[in-house]
Amino acid sequence: MMMSASVVQEVAPENPDQDFRHYMGRVTSHSAVFFLGTIFNALAAYGFKVYLARTLGARLLGIYALGMTIVGIASIFNTLGISQAAVRFVSSYNATQKFDLLRGFLGRSILLLLLCNGVLATAMLLAGPWIATRFYHTPELQGYMGLFTLIMILGVFTTFFSHVLGGYQNIAQRTVINNFIRTPATILLTLALVSAGMGLRGYVMAQVLSALLVLILLVTLVWRLTPKLARSFSGPLAPVDKAVVSVSATTLGLALLGFGMSHADVVAIGRYRNAHELGVYALASAIVGFVCIVLNSVNQIFGPTIADLYARKQHDLLSRMFQTLTKWILGLTLPLAAVIMIFAAPIMRIFGRDFEPGWIILVIGTIGQLTNSGVGSSGTLLYMTGRHRYLIWIQGAMALMMVVLSVLLVPKWGIIGAISAAALTNLTTNLCYLVVARRTLGLFPYNRSYFRLLLPGAGMLISLFVVRETIGSIWPSWLTVGTALALAYMIFISVAMAFGLNADDKLIAQAIWTRVHGMFHKAEVNG
Repeated sequence: MMMSASVVQEVAPENPDQDFRHYMGRVTSHSAVFFLGTIFNALAAYGFKVYLARTLGARLLGIYALGMTIVGIASIFNTLGISQAAVRFVSSYNATQKFDLLRGFLGRSILLLLLCNGVLATAMLLAGPWIATRFYHTPELQGYMGLFTLIMILGVFTTFFSHVLGGYQNIAQRTVINNFIRTPATILLTLALVSAGMGLRGYVMAQVLSALLVLILLVTLVWRLTPKLARSFSGPLAPVDKAVVSVSATTLGLALLGFGMSHADVVAIGRYRNAHELGVYALASAIVGFVCIVLNSVNQIFGPTIADLYARKQHDLLSRMFQTLTKWILGLTLPLAAVIMIFAAPIMRIFGRDFEPGWIILVIGTIGQLTNSGVGSSGTLLYMTGRHRYLIWIQGAMALMMVVLSVLLVPKWGIIGAISAAALTNLTTNLCYLVVARRTLGLFPYNRSYFRLLLPGAGMLISLFVVRETIGSIWPSWLTVGTALALAYMIFISVAMAFGLNADDKLIAQAIWTRVHGMFHKAEVNG
């Protein structure tokens, strides 16, 4: 495989296998924590939403949704692209020990975010009455604008410091704070304040207080992880690197394009169809979003690892990790995707007969999301290695493609047209990422070892069809789907462990086993 001329000369590590095991062990352990945090959040949020719906009622929740749309729109601009850039530059500066630049980046970023959000907060408070009464025709919203403004301000800084922790490659502790502390804190504070008769104000205030708690914890952790030379208050701050400005501007553009891409199908359904179809589509799309949970978990730590290795010029190690991680991401996603597609109708039936027609959304949408997992971290790879301008061109073209396809397909085919537009856009986007990553970096995720996935995949599919034909019409839908998911992973992982692992896979498996065994041993000693 030929490397691009733009890639600097490789600096070989002293012990490739040891370095590979070290980096992969860190990626897998932090990804596992993020994965568990995501699952915990999803389960907690479901029960919490039931409580809120029964306690506050549809109108108050509607007012809350309107307020959060204002926060969401403001959040596109209030980070100025700096938060995402923090992952790359904090990791790069820390890896190369450029602590003066790290100090300058952190200091100037915080000052700029304070200034920008001060302006946005003032605008929200001044425009709040007009937005509430004239645009949304909901005067009650005006009384909550102050709290929603606090949510916006706290949100931008919790996001920034979360990404800084990502740059320090400390995903595990970040996940503990954002998921395992914030979610229970929000729930407990809401229960207390709503029970005290504060209603929606209590719920919004609970979010403000939990965000403040999270911000304090994040700042404390960032301070501890930042090298002493980079957290000094004396002396002038280093000037901002031109690359930081370029990446931040590109990130802001990507956020705007991403907002358009993610809402084009929903807007088209609302414009050309009806609210019932939109409700079915929204629910099915939320389920499809879980298909990439493994990829998203890996990207949280692999992103800063890419920046680290690229800064150290360890491109062979980066290529090796890219290939191995992509295969693991695809392998661990296949059972979930297969269950969603094969049991699409029973899954939608769980939510009621009115939602069952949305089964086709699960099938088409999951195929599109499999492309994400199939190309691995290609988009993240481009972003973290300075190829962000390619991303803006790709996403700009794809945003236009999504809008055109939605306008053409939704009026005629409804929600099937909407999900087809989304899947086609997703497929084209990821193929573009893959091509650009190979041409500019010389990195490609596929090798012969992927054929080792065929046997466990075949065994898993056969077992799922047997389950559907034997107990699918006898057992309740939720029990059938749960059994199928557990069986799919059990068979796939068992066969893969027996026949599907190459040398690098065995290194990962050994690293995972060592860490798991170490945790149990530590628990026994403490016990």
